[in-house]
Amino acid sequence: MAVPSDAELLQAQADLWRHTLCYLTPMALRCAVELGIPTAIHRLGGAASPSDLIAALSLPPSKLSFLGRLLSQLATAGVFDSTDDMGTATYRLKPISYLLVDGVHIEGDACQTAIVRAASSRYYVEAALGLSEWFKKDFEGPVPSPFEDLHGATIFDDSMALLDPEMDKLVHEAKASHNHMGIGLVLRQCRELFQELESLTDLCGGDGTTARAIVRAYPHIKCTVMDLPKVIDKAPAEGVIKYVAGDIFHAVPPAQAVLLKSVLHLWSDEDCIKILAQCKKAIPPRGAGGKVIVIDIVLSSASGLMLETHHLVDMLKLVMTRGRQRDEKDWSDIFMKAGFSEYKVFKKVGARTVIEVYP
Repeated sequence: MAVPSDAELLQAQADLWRHTLCYLTPMALRCAVELGIPTAIHRLGGAASPSDLIAALSLPPSKLSFLGRLLSQLATAGVFDSTDDMGTATYRLKPISYLLVDGVHIEGDACQTAIVRAASSRYYVEAALGLSEWFKKDFEGPVPSPFEDLHGATIFDDSMALLDPEMDKLVHEAKASHNHMGIGLVLRQCRELFQELESLTDLCGGDGTTARAIVRAYPHIKCTVMDLPKVIDKAPAEGVIKYVAGDIFHAVPPAQAVLLKSVLHLWSDEDCIKILAQCKKAIPPRGAGGKVIVIDIVLSSASGLMLETHHLVDMLKLVMTRGRQRDEKDWSDIFMKAGFSEYKVFKKVGARTVIEVYP
C-alpha cells in the first residue's frame, strides 16, 4: 500500500486505540450486571442519575464520579440512553439493557445476564489470551479448542463440571437463555414451518422451553425433547412434552420434523454430518412432510454491525469449542454430505436464519 497521509495515520492511531481498548466495554458491562444497574434503573421507574444509583445500590458516595464514568462509557457503547439536564446525567434503559433486568420475562426467558457473566469470565478470557500459542502448536488428531487445550475440559460436557461446578452451571444458564430467546418470534413469523406438522423432535432441547412454546402455539403437534441424561433428569414432570435421554450421534427419536436450534455451530463439519444423518433416519420422506429445521447463524447474510456480530460469535466458537459458524455454502455442503436432497433458506430472524432441509 502507499504510505498513509498524516491524517490517515492519526485516524489509524485512534482506531488502534479503540480496537485495543474495546475489551473494556464488556468488562464495564459485566460490572453493571454484577452491580445490578439495569435492574435498579428499571425499579426506579426507568430513569436514574448516578446519585440515584449510588443510593439504590448502597454504593459508597465516594464512588459517584467513577460510576458516572462507567455509565458514560456504556451509554456511548449503546447500552443505555442518556440525557443531560443542567449538568446532571440521567440514564435510561435501551432494548439491550432491558435484556439485563432481573425478573423481566419476554416469551418465558429473556434475561441475558448469564451470557454476559460467562463470556467475560476468566475462563473465556484466558482461553482467548492463549490464541497465539495455540496457533503455534501442531496437534495430532482432532484439533482441540484453545479452551480445551488450556483447561483440559470441554465447555458443555461433564469435564467442565469437574473443573468448576459453578462455572459449569453458569455456562448452561447462558446457553439456555441464549437458546430460548426469540422462539416466540420464530413461531409467529414462520407459521408455515409448523402449522402442518403432526410431530417434532427438539434435539438438545434442554428443559423443554422451546417445545412448550411450540405446543402452546400449535397444540396439535406432539413434541419430544431429546438431550443428555443429566439434562433430562432435571426436566419438569409434565404430560405434554415427552422427554428422551440419549446421544444425538447414535439415534434420534422419530418425528415428522427435527429441530436443531443453535446446536450445529458447536460441532465440527464431520460431527454435524453424523448428527444430520441421524436426523434423516428419524424423519419420513419429503412427500410425507419430513424435514429438518435448522435455526443458526449464516455468515455473509448480514452487513454492518450484524455482520461484525456474526464474526465475533464465530471467534467465540473458535476459542471455546471445536465448532464454527458457517456461510451458506458451508451449510449446503454438510446438508448434502449427510444425504439430504435440498434445503431452503426460509427466513432471517434477528442474528439467526431459519433453514428447512429436506430428505
